[in-house]
Amino acid sequence: MRPDARNRLLHARRNLDRADRDDVPTVITRRGKEVAAVVSIEVLRKYQEWEEREINRIIDERTANPAPGIPIEDVMGETLARGE
Repeated sequence: MRPDARNRLLHARRNLDRADRDDVPTVITRRGKEVAAVVSIEVLRKYQEWEEREINRIIDERTANPAPGIPIEDVMGETLARGE
């Protein structure tokens, strides 16, 4: 294995260890732009649970209102655009 590839692999392993063991996220950049993150699986699952609750809350809010219906695509788009 070439030295630069070995260094990248070791760096990636350290980031995975930090996310898993220390619960420290790592932001991945490409040409200075943030494009991804390495987080523990626990953080990912908590986020997914929160997202599901938020979607259900918005749906409940909207269905409780007797106003004309709102397409689910609009509800999902609004939820995902919030980025909370």
